Amino acid sequence: MLKFSNANAKTEALKEVDELKPFLLDRNIYSLDLLSGYSCPFASECLSKATVIDGKRKIKDGPNTKFRCFSASQEVQYTNVYNLRKHNFDILRGLNVEDMIHRLNTDLPDNAGIVRPHVAGDFFKNDYLFAWINVAMMNPEKLFYAYTKSLKYWVENLALIQAVDNFVLTASYGGRDDWLIDKYNLRSTKVVFSEAEAAEAGLEIDHDDSHAARPSLKNQDFALLIHGTQPKDTEAAEALKLLKKNKVRHSYNRKVKV
Repeated sequence: MLKFSNANAKTEALKEVDELKPFLLDRNIYSLDLLSGYSCPFASECLSKATVIDGKRKIKDGPNTKFRCFSASQEVQYTNVYNLRKHNFDILRGLNVEDMIHRLNTDLPDNAGIVRPHVAGDFFKNDYLFAWINVAMMNPEKLFYAYTKSLKYWVENLALIQAVDNFVLTASYGGRDDWLIDKYNLRSTKVVFSEAEAAEAGLEIDHDDSHAARPSLKNQDFALLIHGTQPKDTEAAEALKLLKKNKVRHSYNRKVKV
């Protein structure tokens, strides 16, 4: 059975967004999370993994890592988080597309109103993305939204995704196929190191996923501030230090709940 996670500090704020309240009448917010890095076939600038060395988990950054994946850092720090995400990934990657659809739909909490695949992980193969699209079509009263670097799979399902109003995707810059964002005019987000960088790019900063989740904004780009634990003596670490010093809100301000 798949294990869905409750809303975290960021997604909890969606309950205050008027456009999203109809999805949350006596219902809750959940995410379905997978093992970071291992389930992210197109990650590049954010690629990090929790690796097990001599029985201990340690962070391992990819060759092109510009900023460390916050969810991979969680998996190093919290054993229950690592085990939950590995459990979900192990189940799903062993299923065919029909079984994935059945598993996702069957294990989806009955009281789910908004679901985010994924706070951690990504669409690791085309069949898996197709399965989620089908689950959204089977549950029109629920809202599904996700960030993804699996842009190749998005493009392969482009017409279908555009036709499903309750399935909202955001292309996340920093992957191996960023060029597809401009070619197919995909709604996108960039991780920025400061408010000034976002302003210079003409992008609004999404502090609480309210931009990412709202169907009415599914064609508007936005920015995300750097967050999580960053490698020492890097530009990302210095940027994060400055944000904290200036008390700038940069999301995820309490521990992940499982």
